[in-house]
Amino acid sequence: MADLRDILEPRVGGGSLLPGAVALVARGGEVEVAAVGAAEAGGNTPMARDSIFRVASLTKPVTAAAVMLLVEDGRLGLASPVREWLPELSAPVVVRTPASAVDDVVPAARPITVEDLLDFRAGYGFPSDFTLPAVAPLFGELRQGPPQPQRVAEPDAWMKALSRIPLLHQPGEAWLYNTCSDILGVLIARVSGQSLPEFLAERIFAPLGMTDTGFAVPPADLGRFTGHYRADPGAGGLTPVDLPGGQWSRMPAFPSGAGGLVSTADDLYAFGRMLLADGAAPDGIRLLSPASVREMTTDRLTPEQRAAGSLFLEGQGWGFGGSVDVAPVDPWNVPGRYGWVGGTGTAAHVVPATGTVSVLLTQLELTGPTPPPLMRAFWTYAGGDRV
Repeated sequence: MADLRDILEPRVGGGSLLPGAVALVARGGEVEVAAVGAAEAGGNTPMARDSIFRVASLTKPVTAAAVMLLVEDGRLGLASPVREWLPELSAPVVVRTPASAVDDVVPAARPITVEDLLDFRAGYGFPSDFTLPAVAPLFGELRQGPPQPQRVAEPDAWMKALSRIPLLHQPGEAWLYNTCSDILGVLIARVSGQSLPEFLAERIFAPLGMTDTGFAVPPADLGRFTGHYRADPGAGGLTPVDLPGGQWSRMPAFPSGAGGLVSTADDLYAFGRMLLADGAAPDGIRLLSPASVREMTTDRLTPEQRAAGSLFLEGQGWGFGGSVDVAPVDPWNVPGRYGWVGGTGTAAHVVPATGTVSVLLTQLELTGPTPPPLMRAFWTYAGGDRV
């Protein structure tokens, strides 16, 4: 019978481009962890259970949970227009058709709400067609795409740039990827009166014991920080994207609610365990209400919206900040599974029906939205397949 190490080792090191990986699967009180390979390509430091990774879009569910804390505090409502706190979005305009020029616009039919941002249907973000004119400013002016924390403007300047970019769809009409989580990060800071790192540290990371999660790695912990790489046949297989002393070694001007966090397998397990416990922290103190967890982990999309977002979703639905499996179309699909993947080669999910938390952390940047073979094999294993 295969174990977790058997899933990882054939796909790490040797002839593989992947320098190392850490994986965790928890079912009830049983936790299985495997750390294989090296922390850096060509290095001698072995991967360890507490190695720190850039987790990219695994930041999104955390950001969504933070918004739900503010909803529970009574400081936000899901139906609240965000213009009170984000005046840059007080009069949004929409391109006449998705393929229209950025100056061919009409007024938004209604205000953007908190819920629109949480379920990625505000009108901002990536469609399946990246060549549309209104998509280009997201990459150019907002630095959307692979995380680059030291190259993004501070929040007020970023929002000013956003205000000049038209929506691709009317609010509520279409699911679009990524940008809404960055807007939510600014919203959290403005509503709470704290920076996003301060709010997350106080309200989520400290209660859950997520001691290695944040937007930068302290100097004392850089020895546990892994390298991050991109497949590059022309450079002998791998080219470094970021190394331990790089962009995450100091706090960024723009803490990205879409993809800025670093974390460890056990910290992400703590967050997943909270979701499975209907919002309770390990000490029994309630972080979120069961109703808020249900809001986060329930699919919000229509079949048409799921189909239009298939480049990213592969038929999955979307809750608040993460995908929700709606049909067992692959061996690893489990209806109700909630979580997401990160473009730095990471994945974390919970399955409420089976009480499972799964976390996979690697250092190799994904080449596109389609999960690589290791990720699929890991999900199949986490779903119960021991072949």
